[in-house]
Amino acid sequence: MRNRLLRAIADAGDMDALEVIRVSAVGRRGEVSLRMRELGRMTPDERRLAGPALNALKDEINRALSERQDQLAAVALEDRLRGEWLDVTMPGRARRSGSIHPVSQVTEEAIVIFSDLGFAVAEGPQIETDWHNFDALNMPPEHPARQEHDTFYMHREPVNAENAADASTDDGRPPHVLRTHTSPVQIRHMQAHGAPCRVIAPGRVYRADYDQTHTPMFHQIEGLCIDRDISMAHLKWTLEEFCRSFFEVDGVELRFRASHFPFTEPSAEVDIRCSWAGGRLQIGTGDDWLEILGCGMVHPGVLTAGGVDPDCWQGFAFGLGIDRLAMLKYGIPDLRAFFECQLPWLRHYGFRPLDVPSLSGGLSRPHR
Repeated sequence: MRNRLLRAIADAGDMDALEVIRVSAVGRRGEVSLRMRELGRMTPDERRLAGPALNALKDEINRALSERQDQLAAVALEDRLRGEWLDVTMPGRARRSGSIHPVSQVTEEAIVIFSDLGFAVAEGPQIETDWHNFDALNMPPEHPARQEHDTFYMHREPVNAENAADASTDDGRPPHVLRTHTSPVQIRHMQAHGAPCRVIAPGRVYRADYDQTHTPMFHQIEGLCIDRDISMAHLKWTLEEFCRSFFEVDGVELRFRASHFPFTEPSAEVDIRCSWAGGRLQIGTGDDWLEILGCGMVHPGVLTAGGVDPDCWQGFAFGLGIDRLAMLKYGIPDLRAFFECQLPWLRHYGFRPLDVPSLSGGLSRPHR
């Protein structure tokens, strides 16, 4: 039996055949296992002779099975390596570099333009107090934008967790929101630096809205200029210079329409002359008008909230949608595509990472 089993193990051609031999030899009903069950019917003298012999046979069979298993695994690996052999001298695939997202590209373009006009970049937290986001910007408690269907409010734990059911909802702590605009940066900058100042505040903002032209998170650039003799004429010139540089056209025509924003007075919405001839947007020509931003003179109440004396200082503010500017300039039809992380979309609309925007060298490059 020993010689027969060892020969069968040595002749096994693959793992499946080896497993069949293992079961037939040392499995629960294998030949060696059945012989070992017969020890109970033997006399003590017979057990003393047969027991060690059967144990030695079982160990030898298991050892042979393990060795053959290693041999078969080595042969299988060698066959696999032979089949997966690769000629490393063959040319590889062309290397691809990453690309800059249109939102990042447009943000950098705007920063370059406004930096040339003397504006610094200011930043603020994305989780804001209700006071910075609304009250300091002259927005009354009944303003629709403060409702929960428009604004994301942060959850607050009760002061006394053990008596949560009895805790008052008005515990003196300011509620926090995901900022609905970058205008709170105005307040924080004026409080920290006072006047005069000239800053832009790019960043993410959040509102409860979602469709082809709205998303719950999007990007804005807020602009603020405070000095002693600032007027709407300075605002108009600044926006004209920005649009001319951003859309890379020699001339632009802006139309200011009277509007209302709580934080500016007077307020205006700004349209730019354009043409949709042939389904293609062209800035600076044609008979159509396209709304691009909102602006106005900073309300005295906002200056006061920022710690600036409105009797001595005045200024203008404006707000631009970065995503909207990117859609207009680069012909992107759906705002939701900005946030879907589709690699083919990014390869088409993305920008070369080493082409840093500059006014002298050109703001934009053709997309991929």
